Amino acid sequence: MSKILVIEDEAAIRRVLVKILSEESDSYVVHEAEDGLKGMEAIKKEDFDLALCDIKMPKMDGVEVLEAARKIKPEIPFIMISGHGDLDTAVNTMRMGAFDYISKPPDLNRLLTTVRNALDRKELVVENKILKKKVSKNYEMIGESKEIGVIKDMIEKVAPTDARVLITGPNGTGKELVAHWLHQKSPRSSSPFIEVNCAAIPSELIESELFGHVKGAFTSAVKDRAGKFEAANKGTIFLDEIGDMSLSAQAKVLRALQENKISRVGTDKDIKVDVRVLAATNKDLKKEIADGKFREDLYHRLAVILIKVPALNDRRDDIPILVEHFAQKIASEQGTGAKDFSKKAMELLKSYDWTGNVRELRNVVERLIILGGKEISEEDVKLFASK
Repeated sequence: MSKILVIEDEAAIRRVLVKILSEESDSYVVHEAEDGLKGMEAIKKEDFDLALCDIKMPKMDGVEVLEAARKIKPEIPFIMISGHGDLDTAVNTMRMGAFDYISKPPDLNRLLTTVRNALDRKELVVENKILKKKVSKNYEMIGESKEIGVIKDMIEKVAPTDARVLITGPNGTGKELVAHWLHQKSPRSSSPFIEVNCAAIPSELIESELFGHVKGAFTSAVKDRAGKFEAANKGTIFLDEIGDMSLSAQAKVLRALQENKISRVGTDKDIKVDVRVLAATNKDLKKEIADGKFREDLYHRLAVILIKVPALNDRRDDIPILVEHFAQKIASEQGTGAKDFSKKAMELLKSYDWTGNVRELRNVVERLIILGGKEISEEDVKLFASK
């Protein structure tokens, strides 16, 4: 159920808005407030998924309500209701963080479309915040090698800026960890972090996934839908495996970077976005450019800062630290006692060729924790982690 608060001092317009929203969907629970002060009282007491707020009101106007609400519950999207002559103020409220505005008298289709889009955005933001709380501890950069030290130093310098970063390195090295750290150490850390695996999305759907679509844009587009760029507004979008993105989608991403605008599939209407873009790939993008598979202009837009994550074979000194970290984590997850690794077992693990990098090492440690003895021996490694 979506809880919607209508803050409007004109009783007739308030009744119309409540009636339209209540009849639109059984999943909308509509509350109303007759002025800004009562609206803020309701916001302080309850959690709303959306607020529709008039701009011109006695006691406390809509701009003041928006400012106050953003301080205590910034996750609530606001749709401002503007009367004649309020257009400049309405546009200014969007700079302050409002999702959108509608004019009086409200156009039915525009009202419902804007409400659906705002609720879609709220759902994505909430899902992202829940996920972030669950996984933040899983995104630690483990290691004390010189190579990891260089990356950590770069993150400290780059994270506070809005510079775009291209993260390169083989599969399984932890490129996504770098992206998460860049976001979490940035001024955007309280805003959404939206991750898109470009290789996992079919080429015919990637544009819709990134930029959204309007109803009827294609066969299964039964309603307007916001894309990942809109969901990441004010935050960070991480385009993983960007080397697998189609050329047509690359062109749209380039425009988004150049103009800070996107348009949904099926319409030419521009939507302004404020998004920091991080990208990652395991491919040699310069070779992809030479082969005509990747746009050179997009490469230069993305690669303002280059961070190369080394293969595990290039930082073997970190293997004991990683093994100990994974062993403790896995033992906790599996509900088993912690297990130590003998010196010979650790030396053997350090000698292996880790083609699957850190991801492969974690899998091997998990296997050893489950199948090995009370202390993981050299024999356990040979038996259960043989290459």
